[in-house]
Amino acid sequence: MQLTRMQKEELYKNGLVQLPGIVPEEYVNAALQAINASLGSQGIPPDQLQKFRAQSYTPQVQTTSAITDLLTKSPLWELAESAIGEGKIAPGARGAGQVALRFPSTDPPHEPHPHIDGMYSPNNGVPKGEIRNFTALVGVFLSDVPGPYSGNFTVWPGTHRRYERYFREHGPDALLQGMPPVELPEPQQVTARAGDAVLAHYQLGHGIAGNASPHIRYAIFFRLSHVDHEQVRWECMTDIWREWAGMRDVVAHAAAR
Repeated sequence: MQLTRMQKEELYKNGLVQLPGIVPEEYVNAALQAINASLGSQGIPPDQLQKFRAQSYTPQVQTTSAITDLLTKSPLWELAESAIGEGKIAPGARGAGQVALRFPSTDPPHEPHPHIDGMYSPNNGVPKGEIRNFTALVGVFLSDVPGPYSGNFTVWPGTHRRYERYFREHGPDALLQGMPPVELPEPQQVTARAGDAVLAHYQLGHGIAGNASPHIRYAIFFRLSHVDHEQVRWECMTDIWREWAGMRDVVAHAAAR
């Protein structure tokens, strides 16, 4: 399965493409069962809550087939390869997914704030003074997210290109000083059905909306890296399509306009 030309153009322009109904129900249900069984048997230690929120809930199921099958046995792997290049995604991406749960709150929902993954925060496991960038983010929704302020994955469309320009002027390590002070577009709170997915560029600004719904939002995120990422990781922040062989025709067409 391949991304269509229209989907690639959407990825180029906005920094992400939504993929409705791409993950079969049997894989969604298997992942939900594994997560809920873990929650039911082990719960969430209160002293680990902030770490789990920043890294992954139910870490003991992250590497199980119930989670990894969402990426490797659905069409998602081939779709990602059609953008990054066949055989060009490092195999480590197959090994684990982030279990991202967003619980309801009775407080007014907080507004989302943009970030780029791989920046240090006290609970996310990234060492201070390092940037752990990668190539693409794949998100799989295991529950319906029908409206705003339901724990939505939120994006600022087009910011991948705005940040590219900023890093060309200031250097990629400017990210160590915090999020680049660029003008932001209106955020988009992504709505979805269970089984939908998104493929997003690493450098797209994204965040999480508060959850004023009565339901837990269940999602799994996979971080994909090009096989040569470690050799070109800094250049990729100023040449954002360097690792995306399948996007070259779209990028060239846009540059020629």
